[in-house]
Amino acid sequence: MEDVLDVYVRPYDPDYPVVCLDETNKQLVKETRIPLPIKPGHPRYYDYEYERNGVCNLFMLSEPLAGWRHVKVTDRRTKKDYAQILKYLVDERYPHAKMITLIQDNLNTHVKSAVYEAFSPQEAKRLLDKLDFHYTPKHGSWLNIAEIELSVLCGQCLDQRIPEQEGLKQVLAAWEAERNAKATKVNWRFTTKDARIKLKRLYPSLED
Repeated sequence: MEDVLDVYVRPYDPDYPVVCLDETNKQLVKETRIPLPIKPGHPRYYDYEYERNGVCNLFMLSEPLAGWRHVKVTDRRTKKDYAQILKYLVDERYPHAKMITLIQDNLNTHVKSAVYEAFSPQEAKRLLDKLDFHYTPKHGSWLNIAEIELSVLCGQCLDQRIPEQEGLKQVLAAWEAERNAKATKVNWRFTTKDARIKLKRLYPSLED
């Protein structure tokens, strides 16, 4: 826990960006009946029946100090999908960075070996040499700022029925563009000092 909190107090440095990664899924839903249109004084009415149209995975990438985030839609949540996200960070988003600090949870796909499964040994090592991994502790996913971004995303964008993946991508792109244009940042205030006071019960008890 303190390892992650110490990363959050680092000053902003474009050569050493701090990026948070998290993921969730979205159920795609088709309407079985056409919703009634909006009328003055009445919202749009949806029928309670719907048709499931599959599930897709959403990777959330967030650089809190820069006010930037990106959502990548994938069909599945596999090691190879995760490896492609890391390649995007290194080669497309931060090609000139000296080192990228990545904060993530301990999901079984979030492992360095995933990069070797997706790419040649030389390419995998090249990518991993640009990444500095930090993991949130078990039951401590709330320490990941990307989870905050996912919460905002769900409240502002995903609380609606979306029938197909292409439509979902369009909705996400619009949300992302608007939020990035505002450079909306997360003001993280919980520090290591706070943790030692408020979460004292989680620390080992030393007796004389």
